[in-house]
Amino acid sequence: MRRGRGGAGGVSRGADGPRIQVALNGARGGGDGTAVPMSPRALAESALGAVAAGAREVLVHPRTPCGRESLSPRVVGPVLEALRGAGVRVPLGVPVSVVTESDPMGRLERVRSWTVLPERAVVRWGEPGARELASALPARGVAVDAVVRLGGPEASGGAGREAARAGAETWAGAAAWAAGQAGRVRLVGEAAGADPALEAALRWPPAVPWTLFGRDAAAWPVLRRAARYGAGARIGVGDVLLLPDGRPARSNAELVAAAVREWGRAATATAGSR
Repeated sequence: MRRGRGGAGGVSRGADGPRIQVALNGARGGGDGTAVPMSPRALAESALGAVAAGAREVLVHPRTPCGRESLSPRVVGPVLEALRGAGVRVPLGVPVSVVTESDPMGRLERVRSWTVLPERAVVRWGEPGARELASALPARGVAVDAVVRLGGPEASGGAGREAARAGAETWAGAAAWAAGQAGRVRLVGEAAGADPALEAALRWPPAVPWTLFGRDAAAWPVLRRAARYGAGARIGVGDVLLLPDGRPARSNAELVAAAVREWGRAATATAGSR
């Protein structure tokens, strides 16, 4: 099995600035605009631009030529090799979810068949077989991002309180499990910008590496919240297509550059309020 250089530690604020993961493509397609890279070459070029702008990790959704997400080693391997061959020298991550393989045992078999390995794999904690998958990946030398959904923008009133409670409980359970994994698991919260589930879950920050991200309208508020908490952050066209001022982003590099600026402002404001 082959892999590139780059560590598998947690995303955090380092001496050289915030450590931000770029979501290169996510579930986006060609209809979402020219900022979305599609081919392996376009993904590699986008990753290089994002890293030059300040990204410290890359998350990529490998796809077949027809655009379907896949965990096949014949799909995952060439995408990772294209990025590394182009000179991307930061940790690479791929998602491992029901979107790519609905059967839990099928996902395990796919992961065990990989011949080219990413540094990280994203496991959605609420999916069937998530814990077994999150246990099998480190055995292959792949660190895990355990994603917990913290409520949602549609939750309000009693439903909002219930979503907050459930999200906080899931977060706490995932954090307790991750703490026993010898640094091989990072906790990731997917949150809405002002969701009460985020505040409930982070009343006691986890004792493991952790990061936060939001999608679309939640992306920038959650990134600023991550800076205030000292958590890691994620941005990219896979999560949001607009810059903080509402203009369409022209590239992942433009989003990452904006994220570095937003992070700096939020972190400075937080330090000044202490």
